[in-house]
Amino acid sequence: MKHWTEGFDDAGADESLVRPYTITGGRTASERDDLTLITLLTAIPEVSSETGHDRRRMQPEHRTILALCDRPLAVAEVASALNLPVSVTKILIGDLIEARQLRARPPLAFAQAGGLPGMAILEAVRDGLRNL
Repeated sequence: MKHWTEGFDDAGADESLVRPYTITGGRTASERDDLTLITLLTAIPEVSSETGHDRRRMQPEHRTILALCDRPLAVAEVASALNLPVSVTKILIGDLIEARQLRARPPLAFAQAGGLPGMAILEAVRDGLRNL
């Protein structure tokens, strides 16, 4: 009896379809609902092994995220640099936040305004769109 995959050309197989599932340990969704595309991420300097996982035992993607986030970066920028889907990147970011290796915060404009844009900004956008 032949296996159903016999006869397929393996040279054209896309390994990237399986890889994201394996680097997240089989998880398909982030446990965090506070990560948006514009959430800013910053690496926390490693002060002791008690604050999180040893960086040498992390997956390469985790180490890359920490290296990228030496300066504040948005979730979308990290996903782009890793060349991974945003959903997979959010899972990896969640791991690092839980391990206290990474800090996430909303962008300053929204944080200072209490999470919502001011009425003056909305009116200016509305007026600008009408003038188009």
